[in-house]
Amino acid sequence: MFDERAFWVSSPGSGELRTESVPEPGPGEVLVRTLHSGVSRGTETLVFQGRVPESQWATMRAPFQAGDFPGPVKYGYLNVGVVEEGPDDLRGKRVFALYPHQTRYVVPRTAVTVVPDGVPAARAVLTGTVETAVNAVWDANPQVGDRITVVGAGMVGSSVAAILAGFPAADVHLVDADPAKKSVAEALGVDFALPQDAAEDRDLVIHASANPAGLARSLELLRTEGTVVELSWYGDRDVPLRLGENFHSRRLTIRSSQVGGILPQRGRTYAERLSLALALLRDDRFDALITGRSRFDELPGVMPRLADGSLPALCHVIDYPGRN
Repeated sequence: MFDERAFWVSSPGSGELRTESVPEPGPGEVLVRTLHSGVSRGTETLVFQGRVPESQWATMRAPFQAGDFPGPVKYGYLNVGVVEEGPDDLRGKRVFALYPHQTRYVVPRTAVTVVPDGVPAARAVLTGTVETAVNAVWDANPQVGDRITVVGAGMVGSSVAAILAGFPAADVHLVDADPAKKSVAEALGVDFALPQDAAEDRDLVIHASANPAGLARSLELLRTEGTVVELSWYGDRDVPLRLGENFHSRRLTIRSSQVGGILPQRGRTYAERLSLALALLRDDRFDALITGRSRFDELPGVMPRLADGSLPALCHVIDYPGRN
């Protein structure tokens, strides 16, 4: 056993670094030294604020979570490190794992995925988010030449827009209430609009703003018989939505999408989806989603600022001691 450090949500709105006892790796396990982790602005800040509804405590558990909601809890799932001990074919390799913010950890070798050449370690923390975006695109099932709008230029929405930017003959728009997000859209190669200026008569709208007003606007942007794919997770918030007026006469559809399930007809495993996300991250356009960096020892002070919005960010990268 040896001691490492990990970030815990000690109580809603408060976090601290704690000492963790980490065992030596056994057969079929790897010891990973973290290079970078990423803070997911959406889900992680809801966890930090203690806003996971009790009905969702089991569903929202991260793969290597310790503790329980609302806290104390060790939570996170965007971790890139290097294998220090383990099987010869993995030793020294950079890997992605769905692990919380911790300096070193031991997991089964099956819990890590090798980061391919051409993907910088810091960019690879986006893997879990890009995997969510891949799943959303599978659920949305866009067609050649579709007019597609993504509402919400956060981590997930921007990742969806980046993937769809290369879809054949598609007209892709990214919509956000923050005019500063125009630079993100430009970096991704898609058009940008504020909600009130967004083009209408769209075949498909993917909503990821986590704001009920964004979902309402998404419905307004659709053509008759169009579809909104809902990616936002609202935690414990009520979501009012006007389904009167022309919702039925225009035969609109709202479809949910969530990374925890893959459409059976896709014929893909979770491991294949994760590998696809990592392959997509060879594209340096995704660097536009990394909007801030901090040291690991700063994390207890960084999380409250990310949660209250005083530190604006898409993906905030945490750098660990001795990274390479």
